[in-house]
Amino acid sequence: MRVDRLRLRNFKCYEDADVSLDSGVTVIHGLNGSGKSSLLEACFFALYGATPLDRTLDEIVTIGAEEAEVDLWFTHAGGSFHLHRRVRHAGERASTADCTLETPDDTIDGARDVRDYVVDLLRMDADAFVNCAYVRQGEVNKLINASPGERQDMIDDLLQLGKLEAYRQRAEQARRGVQAVRDGRAERLDTLDEQVAELEARDLHAGLNEAETELAAVEDEIETFEANREQAAETKADAERVIEEYADRRAELDELTETVADLKEQITETEREREELADAVSTARERVEGLDERIERLLAETDIEASPDDVTVETVRERRAVVADERDDVQDAHGDCRTTIQTRASEAESKRERAAELAERAAEARERAVALDGEAREAAERVAEADARIDAIDAEREELRDAFVDAPVDPGEAESYRESIRADLDDVRERESDLKGDLQAARAALAEAEELRDAGKCPECGQSVEGSPHVDAIDERRDAVESIEADLDAVREEKAALEADLERANELVDAESELETRTERRADVTDLRDGHADAVESKRDEAEAKRDEAADLEERADAAREAAAEADAAADDARERLGELNGRIADLKDRLETLDDLADALADRESAANDRENARDRRTDLEELNDERRERLADARERKRDLEAEFDEERLAEARTERDRAAEYLEQVEAKLDELSERRDDVRDRITALKKDIGTLEDLREKRDAARERVEALDDLVAETEALEATYGDLRGELRQRNVEKLERLLNETFDLVYGNDSYARLELDGNYELTVYQKDGETLRPDQLSGGERALFNLSLRCAVYRLLAEGIDGAAPLPPLILDEPTVFLDSGHVSRLVNLVESMRDLGVEQILVVSHDDELVGAADDLLHVEKDATSNRSHVSRGVDAAAAATLD
Repeated sequence: MRVDRLRLRNFKCYEDADVSLDSGVTVIHGLNGSGKSSLLEACFFALYGATPLDRTLDEIVTIGAEEAEVDLWFTHAGGSFHLHRRVRHAGERASTADCTLETPDDTIDGARDVRDYVVDLLRMDADAFVNCAYVRQGEVNKLINASPGERQDMIDDLLQLGKLEAYRQRAEQARRGVQAVRDGRAERLDTLDEQVAELEARDLHAGLNEAETELAAVEDEIETFEANREQAAETKADAERVIEEYADRRAELDELTETVADLKEQITETEREREELADAVSTARERVEGLDERIERLLAETDIEASPDDVTVETVRERRAVVADERDDVQDAHGDCRTTIQTRASEAESKRERAAELAERAAEARERAVALDGEAREAAERVAEADARIDAIDAEREELRDAFVDAPVDPGEAESYRESIRADLDDVRERESDLKGDLQAARAALAEAEELRDAGKCPECGQSVEGSPHVDAIDERRDAVESIEADLDAVREEKAALEADLERANELVDAESELETRTERRADVTDLRDGHADAVESKRDEAEAKRDEAADLEERADAAREAAAEADAAADDARERLGELNGRIADLKDRLETLDDLADALADRESAANDRENARDRRTDLEELNDERRERLADARERKRDLEAEFDEERLAEARTERDRAAEYLEQVEAKLDELSERRDDVRDRITALKKDIGTLEDLREKRDAARERVEALDDLVAETEALEATYGDLRGELRQRNVEKLERLLNETFDLVYGNDSYARLELDGNYELTVYQKDGETLRPDQLSGGERALFNLSLRCAVYRLLAEGIDGAAPLPPLILDEPTVFLDSGHVSRLVNLVESMRDLGVEQILVVSHDDELVGAADDLLHVEKDATSNRSHVSRGVDAAAAATLD
């Protein structure tokens, strides 16, 4: 995996950042607290979310912002991917508003699905990513400080060996589950054997034959009693039919008696209603006469030419429609007149307001013209000030160019000159370091030879000095020490001269940078001066335009005042016309009310006449209805006399006696049949139970045979799961041992790169990942017995070895994330930082595609293929990223 690009918006201390990353070693450099680590956290957040960072989403969003966005472009296994996360801060807490991963084949949406896809793609979750490739700030000693068991779990998980243990545990669980099932099946088989033996001992088929014979006898007896019960039921039904016929006749006789009484009452009530209707006819006649008089009076008040007998409601309504149309026309004119008054009055007011507004705008235009004249004068003053600043900057530039008069290089060549001095100085320092080591070894050899001589031993072979030809070797070793010391003094003199040259080169780089700054500043001031010069002319032109605008606005205000006076005169004329129309509307209203009263009176007279005729018709109908009722009363009296003659009490008594005797027999036979039915049901239940037991016996025999086969199959399956469990355990142990051997080899290779000239000989890693450090004298140390700087460097070597193991794999290369080191120099002194540089360069040389290092230490800059400088603005508290060594060097010098 290679990170190609990172884009941030409102992420922690970054308001807006867009960074491209290349292969090789990239150093992210800057002061402490500038926001360097936040770039790596953004990459990690894009892949796995906020939880692995031990942060909440609220801490992700820049303070004061509503949402944050992170876009990560990366390449993995030859495919290109784009991951986008957006966090929105709404209400009291932040939440993930959008999470999308664009793959070469598809688009994944949703935080959970994206995280699962990333875990599958990289073959590691967030913890594995941190343990493998991401050495976070403050966790440089995490792996070495872990217990062997914790370290074993970390590395096993990274190497996917944890899956084998999970598979072994699953096999163990499966074995136990199968064993439990097998034991349960065996117990079930024993139970089935017992149940089959118990049923076979009962001779179920003989009992079934006996019960079926008993059932046939009981069913014959029930059939005889049921035939007798049917005959008794028919006798009872015949008697009840006779009784029911006599009851129907009695009911009809009672109903006829009631009908005769009802008809008499109805005839009497109808005659009373006819008398009331006669009174209603008289009342309606009097009402018609009163309405005729009112109609005659109202008709005289109208202009309708018709007699009271000839006038109709339709005639009155037609006349009313004519008067209403006239009223509507007058009301329309009245409304138009009021509208004219309102319109003209509103127009007059609007014109007056417009005149005032135009006058006010004219005054404002004059004031603006005066202000613009002042601004033009101020702009002219700024032009003069800018000219003075340009002259001052030109003087400073000349002064800075003077620094290169006696210099070995011209402006623009200072940086390359300094790099050349640095390279020469690095070579001298390396020669000095080698001479120091040689001098230390020569002095140790001289001291050892002198100790042997003092003890009477040969300095070369350690034997007795008597007769030895090698005693003079001490002088040779002393001469060697003096020669190395002389060489070292010469190298130090050369180093001092180069350091002085480097200091002069740094001064030239500063002067060159200041010269570039002054040149850029002069261009900025020149642009500013030209802008002010343009402003002088534009302000004067705008002031003249404002004065012209004021004159035009005053003319328009006068015209608006004249229009307002004309609108007031038109409104007064409309008010006079409105008074005339009000009088006509009142007269037409009175005429309409008279016509409405006349129409109502005509309608009431017609209604009263109809009521009179209806009452007369109703009296006639009621008379006809009573005649019909008298005929029905005569028929009912005749039918009643016939029914009274047909009634026979003796036949009714005989029918009741037959019914009671049949009912008594039916009651007795039902009891006998119930007894026989219970007996039959008992026999049937016995037969059913016996058949069920026979079926159960057959089922149990089948189940017993199936259970026996199942137990035998489970015995074979238990043996298979035991073998599978042992296979996974053995495979995990074998693979772990192979990983341990390869990791130990890689760790020693990395260790040699870092500690090749020190007193440590090698490292040993046992099967449980327990680490041991061997000194050159054969003594052993635990890693936690090393000094702070050595322990940190040792842990970095271990992390790099684990990374190489995962990258190379057991049987081939595997794509891994970039190697990420966040502030790895925190626990290192200046001497160990150079060894860290060697370690980083060696990982690059060993083929690690991308290494990201975050550090505030300047010494790591030399190991960078690419350099990103992070700086925080003290005013806005926002971080910015710039690219290149020049930016970092300039920031350091500032």
